[in-house]
Amino acid sequence: MSTDYRIAVDIGGTFVDAVELDMATGAFRFEKAPTTPAAPAEGVLDAVGRLRESLSDVSMFIHGTTLGLNAVLERRGAKTGIITNDGFRDIFLVGRGNVPDAHMYDFQYQRPESLVPRRRIAGVVGRLDYKGREITPLDEDGVREAARLLVQDHGVEAIAVAYLFSFRNPAHEQRSAEIIRAMYPQVKVSVSSDITREHREYERTSTTVLDAYIRPIFERYIDELRAALSTRDFEGRFAIMRSGGGAMSAQAAKTSPTQTVLSGPAGGLVGGALIAEILERPDLVTFDVGGTSLDVCLIEGAVPQIAHEAALENLPLLIPTYDIRTIGAGGGSIAAMEAGLLKVGPRSASAVPGPICYRRGGTEPTVTDAALVLGYMDPESFLGGRMTLDADGAREGIEAQIAGPLGLDATQAAARIYDVMVAKNIGAVRQLTVERGRDPADFSLLAFGGAGPLIAPLVAREMGLAECIVPLLPSGFSAWGMLGADIVDDFAQTDLTVLGQGDLSTVADKFAQMEAEAAASLEAQGVGAGDALMERQLELRYLGQEHALTLTVGATLDEADLTARFADAHRALYGHAMESPVQVLTTRVRGIGRTRKPTMVKADAPATSPAMPAPTATRPAYCFARREMVDFAVYARDTLPAFAAFHGPALVDEGTSVTVIHSDQAVEVNAYGHLVITQEGDAA
Repeated sequence: MSTDYRIAVDIGGTFVDAVELDMATGAFRFEKAPTTPAAPAEGVLDAVGRLRESLSDVSMFIHGTTLGLNAVLERRGAKTGIITNDGFRDIFLVGRGNVPDAHMYDFQYQRPESLVPRRRIAGVVGRLDYKGREITPLDEDGVREAARLLVQDHGVEAIAVAYLFSFRNPAHEQRSAEIIRAMYPQVKVSVSSDITREHREYERTSTTVLDAYIRPIFERYIDELRAALSTRDFEGRFAIMRSGGGAMSAQAAKTSPTQTVLSGPAGGLVGGALIAEILERPDLVTFDVGGTSLDVCLIEGAVPQIAHEAALENLPLLIPTYDIRTIGAGGGSIAAMEAGLLKVGPRSASAVPGPICYRRGGTEPTVTDAALVLGYMDPESFLGGRMTLDADGAREGIEAQIAGPLGLDATQAAARIYDVMVAKNIGAVRQLTVERGRDPADFSLLAFGGAGPLIAPLVAREMGLAECIVPLLPSGFSAWGMLGADIVDDFAQTDLTVLGQGDLSTVADKFAQMEAEAAASLEAQGVGAGDALMERQLELRYLGQEHALTLTVGATLDEADLTARFADAHRALYGHAMESPVQVLTTRVRGIGRTRKPTMVKADAPATSPAMPAPTATRPAYCFARREMVDFAVYARDTLPAFAAFHGPALVDEGTSVTVIHSDQAVEVNAYGHLVITQEGDAA
């Protein structure tokens, strides 16, 4: 019988996670390797090589990458130019004129240097009106001169083409792109109407600029990785995760790299949706703590929340993305004293030099160092014993830089680091629940990422959440989730039809056109017609409003039904509805190519409760229920049988992560092997 293995690889701030799944049995293997920021493909290949040398029997390789994101954050993308309408060179530079929330009261705030300086922005004659009708013909000689100026005088590697109202009529943009590519075939050209057909010229221009900025390095990376995989006999499907869920072929990703820039946490959300469905826990808060950050997202009705606009370095991106709250609070977050106060994050030790305990040259204490001092981690068994941690160095760093200024001992100082970390984590969870009218007690906390199980039970305890679930393989859960990703492509078109004042047949025509485009895209990515599914959505708003609400719709559109459903949604979110006309802002189609999902082996319930294995060790660790060091029982996770139950204080060690259960918490291993942690009351 032929084998069907799949491999998923997720690059984090500190480690690369690789998961191999046997699709026939559901069995999986997991490996980690250090992240290599200077040469990302090396870390990927190292992690994959630890799983297997030959990839000849791997049918699918799926990859979540932060390459585009890091290129923007570190300002090392391609040298980029912009061609826009004559007289509108400053659209990208002026933006919305707003100040980021974090600097709202900072009267000395200065915007960071633009990705594209004004000298590399050229205007050409040619205009369309708001309905896409030509007012002034495109000056093709002007396009040629603009391209010559940008390429020959300024040496740009990529050009973003963004004209007013091109979402209505892309003719001028498409012709400009043809001219530029004919003159300079080596230059990458990003065209706004190819990337997003939505209104708001600044947001559309920003999205196109970011696409152009990361496209050359992204294409080189994908080609380099594909070539390296080929040397290991890989001939299967190569896919890249998308920011808004699902995956796309590597070839499609090369032509639309902006769809990948926020894909880092996406695998965990896909996995979270699978967990929500399988465990019949439709409402979850995903809690992904890696080396540099915490990513939090709501899953309601087993569906992760999606937004259709994101921001990267305060630059808007008109792409579908999971509605994630990210804060700089990960295992590598640096603890430091500032103006007499203890601060944790957002600075991170990252992979290089890493926490003090990694012995790679790190000199500032981190959350990981605090966890080691608090007794949660065994310095001899980290990463399954492949890496020995420097417990003395971590303690000395905390003593000198944190404990001394606070007048505490090292253990108390490490507990304070945790207190600050947990407070930040709770703030992120509250943003997604309380501030949106949701009661946190109605949600379960799904903890994953290398540091998630270290911290999440304490967050659940402090917030009064129903339970904390730690899935199998929490450190590699995002990579595991990627294995369940469908092939997805999104299409959108600004509409502006007012219900009751226009003909909805035009909206239906737009849906039909976009569904044809989605079907063609899925077919090009190897999805058969029988596996393709189309999902229609409308963004609606009251006429005159800025923001819209999204409704999923069927094949038949009824104005009265849409108006009533929108009023119900508006009332549920804002507490009221209005009598104003309702306007269709955007029509959206998501094409979904269904793939086989990973299976989870479910154990049968035994007649009697299974016997608990003996702890592998007992060691002192800090219990936040008692605020003191106590003896914790240590269990190896792979020895815990399904339906086993035990009480804290306990540590569940699986080499790449540790779950901390405090004295007033209890644990049950469910039928699938996931840990379900609940609150018991006062600490014993």
